[in-house]
Amino acid sequence: MKTFLILGAGTGGTMMANKLAKRLDPKEWQIIMVDKDETHYYQPGFLFLPFGYYTPDQVKQPKKKFVPAGVEYIVSDIELIEPEAGKVTLKKDNRVIHFDQLLIATGTDIHPEEVEGMLDGWRKNIFDYYTFDGAMALRAFLKDFKGGRLVLNIKEMPIKCPVAPLEFMFLADAYFTKRGMRDKVELILSTPLPGAFTKPVSSQMLGAVLEKKNIKVEADFDIMEVDAANNLIRGYDGREIPYNLLVAIPTNMGSEVIKRSGMGDDLYFIPTNKETLRSEKYENIWVIGDASNIPASKAGSVVHYAAETLIENILSALEGKPLSAKFDGHSTCHIVSGFNKSLLIDFSYDVEPLTGLYPFPVVGPFPLLKESWINYIGKLSFKWIYWNIMLRGIPFPLPPEYSIAGKKQVKSA
Repeated sequence: MKTFLILGAGTGGTMMANKLAKRLDPKEWQIIMVDKDETHYYQPGFLFLPFGYYTPDQVKQPKKKFVPAGVEYIVSDIELIEPEAGKVTLKKDNRVIHFDQLLIATGTDIHPEEVEGMLDGWRKNIFDYYTFDGAMALRAFLKDFKGGRLVLNIKEMPIKCPVAPLEFMFLADAYFTKRGMRDKVELILSTPLPGAFTKPVSSQMLGAVLEKKNIKVEADFDIMEVDAANNLIRGYDGREIPYNLLVAIPTNMGSEVIKRSGMGDDLYFIPTNKETLRSEKYENIWVIGDASNIPASKAGSVVHYAAETLIENILSALEGKPLSAKFDGHSTCHIVSGFNKSLLIDFSYDVEPLTGLYPFPVVGPFPLLKESWINYIGKLSFKWIYWNIMLRGIPFPLPPEYSIAGKKQVKSA
């Protein structure tokens, strides 16, 4: 009996466990999945918790609920991965699992300690929303917030879901407007990027939405330190930005076990072939989701699209065939802009977000890079799709490959 070991039972690991359970012969393969937690979080929901859109129970479910029949699920921290020896040591009972094939889906975590002084104000008037605890702490803080300067700072790229900072600022604008105190709150987005987003067309158009909502952008800001005693952040260029509330997106890094195992780059992300999703170094190791260093958005849609490529390449490898499936970096991201409207972007490794219609030319129905109610409905439906389709490894009726159909080039200023 051969062993297919999956490390991580988040979005990517769970999705692939379901796909592999359907495609691998149970008489030949045993599938084992390991994760340190028993609770599965709907991470896109973290963004909405501070503003009261969701209750805590709406963003979490037991991980075992999504583990397919026949897959052994182990709750344990992972002590060490030894790729050359083909074995993984767990912290629980020091169990050693020997593997024939390994899928790493260990995700990414925030590291506020990487910014000098940030921990001095952590969870006092400095908060994150990329964790459940952080989002809930920020939720409590906002209830009593009387006004002042709210600064959202992005330390560096890559980060999990790079459009989420824009969503946060849009939702903050709506939240304070509905509370009748928007005129008492100054919203500032501090980013290391030259504009609102990473590419010219989307940066220009999303920047216009920020401007319309009176959200200021402090571009090209490389944070050096937090002066928590004086409530300000300093950049390496000497700029200082005072705050009353700092919403921080610290350095994102791969799992500590990747560091301990010596398998990652400087940020502990695993060097991964961006098309085949196989480890650059080991032929029997595969990587999905935030654990990889592929130059794609660290978003749920990327995991979903990538999984369609990955399952085909794994099966090809097991049959001794060439890896013919190629992942093109396809990503589709909804950006809630408040007041029951949302924007949508669709892009790939080679094509930046463009205007037009998605997923079909002429009929759409979703307009790209434009606020609309129909986009908002699409965003709301995603939570149901996530729990009931994505995690269970059920393919969408739409192809995972990026399509230029329905899109049009727009000249940036």
